[in-house]
Amino acid sequence: MLNQLVDYARKNLADSEPGFTTRNVRWVVDISGDGQLINVLPVGDDKGEQTPKCPDMHNMNAGGRAHFLVESLQTVSLFFKNNETEANIEKARKRHEYYVEMLRMASSDSVVLHPLSKFLQNREQVDGLRKRFVDVRAKPSDWLRWSVAGVDPLKQLSVLEWWRIWRNDDQKVVEKPKKGKKTATEPTDLKSGNMICLLTGKLSKPLLTHPKVGGLAGVGGLGTKDVMVGFDKSAFCSFGLDQAQNASMDENAARGYVDALEHLINNHSRKLANALVVHWFKEAIQKEDDPLLFLSEPPELTEGAAQQTARDILSAIRKGQRSVPVNNHYYAMTVSGASGRVMVRDWMEGSFEELVARIEQWFSDLEIVARDGGKPASGPKFMAVCGSIMRDLKDLPAPRATSLWKVALAGLPIPQPIIAQALARFRADLIDDKPFNHARMGLIKAYFIRKGGDHQMSSYLNKEHPESAYQCGRLLATLAGLQRAAIGDVGAGVVQRYYVAASQTPGLTLGRLFNNAKNHLNKLDGGLAYWYEDQIAEIMSRIQDRIPSTLNLDQQSLFALGYYQQIAANRAGKNNDTKETKGDNQ
Repeated sequence: MLNQLVDYARKNLADSEPGFTTRNVRWVVDISGDGQLINVLPVGDDKGEQTPKCPDMHNMNAGGRAHFLVESLQTVSLFFKNNETEANIEKARKRHEYYVEMLRMASSDSVVLHPLSKFLQNREQVDGLRKRFVDVRAKPSDWLRWSVAGVDPLKQLSVLEWWRIWRNDDQKVVEKPKKGKKTATEPTDLKSGNMICLLTGKLSKPLLTHPKVGGLAGVGGLGTKDVMVGFDKSAFCSFGLDQAQNASMDENAARGYVDALEHLINNHSRKLANALVVHWFKEAIQKEDDPLLFLSEPPELTEGAAQQTARDILSAIRKGQRSVPVNNHYYAMTVSGASGRVMVRDWMEGSFEELVARIEQWFSDLEIVARDGGKPASGPKFMAVCGSIMRDLKDLPAPRATSLWKVALAGLPIPQPIIAQALARFRADLIDDKPFNHARMGLIKAYFIRKGGDHQMSSYLNKEHPESAYQCGRLLATLAGLQRAAIGDVGAGVVQRYYVAASQTPGLTLGRLFNNAKNHLNKLDGGLAYWYEDQIAEIMSRIQDRIPSTLNLDQQSLFALGYYQQIAANRAGKNNDTKETKGDNQ
């Protein structure tokens, strides 16, 4: 997993380098050549603009340190929120002093930083900067970068080289070991101090503390980033090894996997409940050929898709009719934050061809006739499928979302508890007379297809379906239509009063409704009465004397499909303009 991230960084992130990181910078502070404040300008959206090659200070846990050049508004200018505590103010003052001193030292070797160092040592100018932050409604936690006399210091080779040299020298300082404990800086532990890197296979000095991963604050992570590989408890350590020596990786490899994961989180991720899914390919492909994007936004739902459905495009990719790399592979990882650590919930990988086939199958399995009966409903967004089993999508548990995600990508059967939830929501919507949910009905149909066996699933009504439960659902839909045609809208009709009972104990319920149908037929004119008689007779010929006394979960799901597809078929027929189409969960 980590080696695939390192490979991604090597191929796609030319700026990935130890001592540097990418940050979301919200403001650019423009100062003149003589160290005077000119302006404070926003960049990017509310979250800022991704800025590569930002110096990243090591050993920040030591306290009193600050990052070089790109830092928070609080550290740079002592800009605080109103209720900041005295303890945090004191910590920020130490970081501010460290920041100013770093710029002073750097300015002695880089002329471009002279005005910036002068600016930071001018109390009136820094006070003015804080006032500007108030005016533009900035946050103390926002990050800033500088423009000095129209020059961006982050793009100056002399500035970056100064940082590399200073960082290298600073890291050579050996910390005094605690009494009675060896540290990784003592060569007596590992003779030369080198170990085999788990990601590169090369002999190199292991990094003791790995960089942290940002971007997970919205899914349980910390705003101060989270640890992917760390050993902060003695129980995690073995063989006398200290800290991250227990998973030996050199500095370049560690920086690579962190930069890659952050880049994927920022640019190639989607939220599933309280988790993020990131994905990438061994060989880059065009966005319009990315089958994983179709799950969240099927082409037929996107303006300008030239009326092509996800299945059409996937079929063209599979048949080699679109230009994509051969022998490609995909990688997908589900992550979230947990108590300051990165939690990997799931990892999937496989061939590109296999992925295309499985997502094509996903849309095929979900295909269901639209509620008006005219044509198949559009392929649903993945989150619409997730939402079809919940009253409110915000309540969707992460395990449910990741389970469905794996079902789609790996071609797995749909777990029965998910169908139980979908069926419960179907009943609730019927009682409340809400419109039919296409994604939910498609999910129920897909459940039987993926379960295996010959369930004779079709997107449209199947009059010859062998299961009595399916035919009983058809019968209830027909009897409900008959009642509306005979006596109109009477408030709570057959469906609202009897659906739950009929779908669970049809032997007790449908017989009573069937007997009452004779009264409704007598109220209709000859042609419509004959039509309903034919409908009921055709369905009863399929059921015969096999009306079940009770139905299990699978049979209740077939009942729901029969009910839905019969109504859709009625709406598509010649009687679309009659009363029987009204009130049927429009």
